[in-house]
Amino acid sequence: MRTTYAPNPFKSYRQVATRTAPPGQLVLMLFDGALKSLDCALLGFDCADFAERNLTVHNNLSRAVDILRELNGSLDLVAGGQLAQTLRGLYNYFEQRLITANFKKNPDPVREVIPMLRQLRDSWHAMLNKQELDPAAAAVEASAPRFTV
Repeated sequence: MRTTYAPNPFKSYRQVATRTAPPGQLVLMLFDGALKSLDCALLGFDCADFAERNLTVHNNLSRAVDILRELNGSLDLVAGGQLAQTLRGLYNYFEQRLITANFKKNPDPVREVIPMLRQLRDSWHAMLNKQELDPAAAAVEASAPRFTV
């Protein structure tokens, strides 16, 4: 007899949202996902059980690194100019710090990355809101460096 499972409505919603979201919103979702994973990794450092601690920290830091690689890979270095180059350097730095945190099971590099990544996320969010509120600003932004997702 085959067991059937009820679909997870949150997972279904997330899949539809990622398929239908505009590129700018997808970048925001990636930032949010990375920050959520980093917060979960920090919680994992507090686990008393050694195996659970290592698994939680490793899985969440690996997920955050994967997201940073996706953000990094989505940069258009030609059209994005110096901004894209700067973001590439930041993403590479964040990735190295998180790999170090995972290898040494040390939360300090995670605590270092979170505020910087949150600042990038908040700036991206403000830019998206500005475009929604001011169509003229959106036209100016259209001539700004673009990133492909």
